[in-house]
Amino acid sequence: MFHIVSAVGWLFLQPLSLAAILIAVSLLLAFFGRRRLFMTAGALSFLVLFVSAWTTLGALILGPLEDRFSKPNSLPEAVEGIVVLGGGLEGSINLARGGHELNSSGDRFVEAAILARRFPQARILISGGQGAVFLTGEGDAETAPRLMKALGIEPERLILENRARDTHENAVFSRRLIEPKAGETWLLVTSAFHMPRAVGVFRRAGFAVTPWPVDYKTVGNEKFGFAEDNALDSLRNVTVGIREWIGLAAYRIAGRTEVFFPAPDASDN
Repeated sequence: MFHIVSAVGWLFLQPLSLAAILIAVSLLLAFFGRRRLFMTAGALSFLVLFVSAWTTLGALILGPLEDRFSKPNSLPEAVEGIVVLGGGLEGSINLARGGHELNSSGDRFVEAAILARRFPQARILISGGQGAVFLTGEGDAETAPRLMKALGIEPERLILENRARDTHENAVFSRRLIEPKAGETWLLVTSAFHMPRAVGVFRRAGFAVTPWPVDYKTVGNEKFGFAEDNALDSLRNVTVGIREWIGLAAYRIAGRTEVFFPAPDASDN
């Protein structure tokens, strides 16, 4: 139920949908002759689109998320495994065409292949089922073996968790599947903006992981002003950032994390 409610709710909260709703409201108000309210709703719609697409707002929203965790300066020689969270593959396209198409978060799988070569004894756990509510597609854990094989990673090293629909289930199902032992080092690979929430739910599930953030969307020193990126990327950054902050709040309220904004030091939240 949580998964469905969050998916439906997000349809109305993302900037593009909000702007469309405001346009629809303004047209309705115009039909009923409410000129002042019509102009207000239309202006708000334009403001939402302008701020989201043509300013650095998205980078400012994503920045604190991406800066929260960084790769460790040093790692023990022995790494037991690498946990890769799904979300980096085009599920519907891969289901239709049988390939391994990457999306904007595909760095997760590229980095996983690099780490797999760096730590040849490590197992690679790929967690990701079919999480989309409105689209039919192939879960990342189903597509990933084709991609990893193409990148030269031995199939016997893979552990596939193909039931998880969200980050909470990623953590819970992964822990049940591998039952990590005390003292083992497991790297957690996911997008940098998603790492705080991911670490929070893995800690809550009792799965100690070492964050390995990838897929950065910001430089890290942006100031508020006109965006230097293209409008679509700026709009996407605002959308992703808002969704992640809402996700942090929702997970905390639902008890899926112990704190709102997890920190690198679990005792320093």
